[in-house]
Amino acid sequence: MKLLLTSGGLTNPTMREALEDLVGKPLDETKLAFIPTAANVEKGDKEWLINDLSDAKSIFFSVDIVDISAIPKELWLPRLEDTEVMLFGGGNTFHLMHWIEKSGLKELLPRLLETRVYVGISAGSIVACPTLLTSQDDRLLYYEDEAKGRTNTIGLGLVSFHVRPHLNSSYFPNIKEPLLKKLAEQIKEPLYGIDDDTAIKVHDGEISVVSEGEWKKFN
Repeated sequence: MKLLLTSGGLTNPTMREALEDLVGKPLDETKLAFIPTAANVEKGDKEWLINDLSDAKSIFFSVDIVDISAIPKELWLPRLEDTEVMLFGGGNTFHLMHWIEKSGLKELLPRLLETRVYVGISAGSIVACPTLLTSQDDRLLYYEDEAKGRTNTIGLGLVSFHVRPHLNSSYFPNIKEPLLKKLAEQIKEPLYGIDDDTAIKVHDGEISVVSEGEWKKFN
């Protein structure tokens, strides 16, 4: 399985080179599926989402936007199968996990990732972990009746560690080393705090940090 878990996307050449290594060919020859579902319930200006999409279009050969909450599986699945990289964007971690489960994508991911690369941005990175406990978003209620009261914080478990994005970011002033230390006390697995110029690369179980910025590891 191949993953690149980022905080702010493919923000520097080092991360892009790492992704090219995972894909096995230049990114400008690579098809990307951008999954924006986590952003659907976020209020306010979406400049960050627009920037993520713009960056993706400038890097990849083609970019398909595939919202797994908006269309049925018979429509989104062939589109994911037609791509080489699946990028799960940022936003509300719990909303994204809810739809990965409800849509049926959770059961299909192991097969899809036999031949594709998983890329996460913020919430998209957190859901790949064993739990969602590192998410700053503690909203466990959703905008659908059947999702109300959800208390499940189990993630996809695609990796055996946790990530906490946006380390030392001016947009997330609480995400600093003291908070990471508290988070690390709540979990038994390794915890990586990564800034927006850092990613965790996973290639068939081999874990490495790809960074032009700052990061911390706990546990």
